[in-house]
Amino acid sequence: MSEVTLEQKRSKPNRSKLLITLKLLAESKTGLLGLIILVIVSITTLFANFIAPFDPTEPHLQDTLLPPAWQEEGKSSYLLGTDELGRDVFSRVLYGARISLIVGFLSVAVAGIIGLFVGVLAGYFGKWVDQVLMRLVDSFLSIPSILFIMVILTMFSPGLWMLILVIGLTTWINYARIIRGEVLSLREREYVKASLSIGTSHWTIIKKNLIPNVMSTFIVVSTLSVATTIILEASLSFLGIGIQPPDVSLGGMLNDGRDYLASHWWMSTFPGLAITVIVLSIIFLGDWLRDVLDPRL
Repeated sequence: MSEVTLEQKRSKPNRSKLLITLKLLAESKTGLLGLIILVIVSITTLFANFIAPFDPTEPHLQDTLLPPAWQEEGKSSYLLGTDELGRDVFSRVLYGARISLIVGFLSVAVAGIIGLFVGVLAGYFGKWVDQVLMRLVDSFLSIPSILFIMVILTMFSPGLWMLILVIGLTTWINYARIIRGEVLSLREREYVKASLSIGTSHWTIIKKNLIPNVMSTFIVVSTLSVATTIILEASLSFLGIGIQPPDVSLGGMLNDGRDYLASHWWMSTFPGLAITVIVLSIIFLGDWLRDVLDPRL
């Protein structure tokens, strides 16, 4: 009985933190809206195979350039109309949004891990380690990231996994700079100095004292970076060097429909709206996370 009581006492702080977080989420209209939209988009794209009425790559040449279903010439089977090859726009938006989320989250995971590792090492050890790593960061900053990505993708065969890897390897700089600044402040704290004085290893200090204390900043930066990465992926696909057919991307759909904007607006409008909704939901959620996790706010 005493063990159960002790375990219950230990779980109370975690429960109270969760309740406070949920209360703050309920009070933030934009944060709650962003979370709801992101959950809905994630679920619909995850189950796109079951929700989409058509194969996104399957042409229907007898139904080319049909308007959305609510317009006079539209068909009920094509909710958002069709493109120049008769492919269902609704199905393509679902699959394209899935690609955007995959690229956004996985690229940020790659960039975040690298940036966290570099930032912690540079901030904690300082001296020549900091000099070497920060000069590496400066060298990356001297080259526009989108230009660097374009060069690499044109040298190698572009595709989903190559795009994720390249974006991750070229966008870790912001993480490194921000995490380094946090660690520079944390390493001067008394508990870090006390750990060093009793012979605690550097790895233990980094794992137990530094990384947990920079995770709130890391989560906020990562969340907002997903939005910018999704826009970057759409831009690269629009230019034809991102996601390649037969895979569907929202940026590629924008490129396909740019010649039809005046007469067949739905080809570009709906993928553009999908990008806007996804990015705004992530930004709303990121702003809420910043308010919750930043102790200064």
